[in-house]
Amino acid sequence: MTNTRKHDVFEPSSDDPVLEVSDASVSFDMDRGESKVLDSVDIDIHRGEIIGIVGESGSGKSMFASALLDAVVNPGVTTGDITYYPEPDRPIEILNLSDEELKKFRWEEIAMVFQGALASFNPTMRLGDHFRETLDAHDSDINEGMERARQLISELYLDPDRVFRSYPHELSGGMKQRALIALSLILEPEVLVMDEPTAALDLLMQRSIISMLEDLQGRYDLTLVFITHDLPLVAELADRLGVLYAFEFVEIGEANDIISGSNHPYTRALINSTPNLDTPVEAMRPIEGESPDPVNVPSGCSYHTRCPLADELCEANDPDLYEVGNEHEAACHYWEDVAHEIPLSISEYKLSEGGADRTNERPAIDSSQADENVVHLEDVEVHFESSHGLIRNLFNEPDIVRAVDGIDLEIEENDVVALVGESGCGKTTLGKTIIGVQRPTNGTVAFRDQDIWDAKDGVNNVEIPWEEIRRALQIIHQDPGSSLNPNKTVESTLSRPLKIWYPDLGTEDREARVYGMLERVGMAPPDDYANRYPHQLSGGEKQRVALIRALLMNPELILADEAVSALDVSLRVDMMDLMLDLQDQFNTSYLFISHNLSNARYLAQKTGGRIGIMYLGEIVEIGPAEKVLEDPQHPYTQVLKWATADLDPDDRVVRQPPIREIDIPDPENPPSGCRFHTRCPEAREICTERNPMLHGDGENRERKTACFRAHGTDHPYWESESITGDERATSMNDENKGVADD
Repeated sequence: MTNTRKHDVFEPSSDDPVLEVSDASVSFDMDRGESKVLDSVDIDIHRGEIIGIVGESGSGKSMFASALLDAVVNPGVTTGDITYYPEPDRPIEILNLSDEELKKFRWEEIAMVFQGALASFNPTMRLGDHFRETLDAHDSDINEGMERARQLISELYLDPDRVFRSYPHELSGGMKQRALIALSLILEPEVLVMDEPTAALDLLMQRSIISMLEDLQGRYDLTLVFITHDLPLVAELADRLGVLYAFEFVEIGEANDIISGSNHPYTRALINSTPNLDTPVEAMRPIEGESPDPVNVPSGCSYHTRCPLADELCEANDPDLYEVGNEHEAACHYWEDVAHEIPLSISEYKLSEGGADRTNERPAIDSSQADENVVHLEDVEVHFESSHGLIRNLFNEPDIVRAVDGIDLEIEENDVVALVGESGCGKTTLGKTIIGVQRPTNGTVAFRDQDIWDAKDGVNNVEIPWEEIRRALQIIHQDPGSSLNPNKTVESTLSRPLKIWYPDLGTEDREARVYGMLERVGMAPPDDYANRYPHQLSGGEKQRVALIRALLMNPELILADEAVSALDVSLRVDMMDLMLDLQDQFNTSYLFISHNLSNARYLAQKTGGRIGIMYLGEIVEIGPAEKVLEDPQHPYTQVLKWATADLDPDDRVVRQPPIREIDIPDPENPPSGCRFHTRCPEAREICTERNPMLHGDGENRERKTACFRAHGTDHPYWESESITGDERATSMNDENKGVADD
């Protein structure tokens, strides 16, 4: 069944705008010149629609959001006309409102949800007090408002009593973000502006919030402006998309038209560069070049320096938005040639397959991994004592968080293992344990058959010294900016580990090695980048420096902990390709940690590696990427695949999420038996009592699953009673028995 969500038939009319933006600009005076971070944009936002605003970091998305509320911070200056229509014949010029009028306008007419929910709440106030304070500040009836708040919170699948009595730090990221959405709606605004509201959330929570927003939009007749760099995510939600590049809109149109028939070269390049589950990994291509500096935007078309169609006309003349279809505009002189000259990878693949089943045609898997293990884990456990404050700790036994609970894993030479799961499932703890940063509570971690902690402690027979192990196991952090010293140049940062580990190298040799690595990762001329400080680098460049720093040690395994999640989607393929190119040159292995299944699939499938699915301290499924994703055996893997947004509008299927509870259980008190049974739509009585072990055919690199349903048709699971409250598991009995037999 194709996607039939309510917004597929585009109902909001362009004759009834709720916001009109005309010639709007935002500029900052800087020492090196005027920085124009929004450049004469024109767009109408229709009443009752969901419009997605997409683009790379620095394209002007957040400035557009702030401009809609006249909330650009000083010394920024907003010019142009932004008109709000609470009713069709009652215009309000937002930029002309007084401070007092703006105070009421920003919550009562247009509300905003920011990216970081924690930063939006006062950490010293309970959540209930945030709602009361907002109502009181706008002279609203407190009792009626709090009752409305309870309803909103319930509709967002939260317990109002728990939310109201909690401090912000006592709620998970997904809970806080939903509470912030409820707070933004407390005064019943007409328009809700959301600036990257799901960027810091897990895959499942992102998709859950998207579904909730669709429900809320219809129930409260809202207009939603959803700002994000995540194109697949917003494409499923939005009626229309506006694509920003270099501080101006380059394409505006209905969402499905943009995804399947875009007419601007940048939009097509953005689609082709976005990691997703629809497109073959070899068909995804990074966007060449870099976005322009706001102080030095090229003349003519701002995209011409990166565009394969650019000529003298593009260099000289900035194109207006051309009408290229019904409710569809594109700012390109050659919009009629774009589809032929820059084919979309999804459409191109479909045509080449002639409509065949795409699951039967996948890139060949490279099985070149060596037999020798770099790292071997056996029954590894990592437990932490949870702290609840001095008084409680004095009189109570500490709670134990079983962050990693009985994991066996082998990582071979030149291998790639991608671990995927929600926040709090133990991915990062397991990764740090593997590279010798976190000591396990039980079990063994061995580097080339040498117990890591025996080497660290100098006990038993140590054949490989700790210093050699530490050098061989390196890490790349999620946020490269926080791991780079802001007061040191790139050359100084990269030279330091060489001084420590290779003290015999002279100054010239160190410089040659650093410059050579900078050039190898595309940071040329190297002497220019070597003398820069971190704040003078883009996000992608900082991540390249972090990768160089790890590779300078000639490591045998690199832990890449969410190493591309902070990058724009358009940069992720480029960064992952670089990691794999360097893997071939340095013969290193990667342990890649991610909450994004598309990123994990790209790295693992392109190398013949494996995907491991983690849930509450356990690996519940592991195997070759194409097997895990094409035929997921564990219900949790199926949930993660469902939660991964489809880029291709023709492949979207509307169905209820295959999960019973949105929020992950408390890791301090995990469920008995199978830990996923409280959320699993296929759970039966046996799942509450017994915990299934990883089951497979015995071959290390073959797929293994920790689910009774994969253990064969004679397993007691099939005779056990369903606990899900419906007949879903029973009705799927025959189908899944067939899966178990395969």
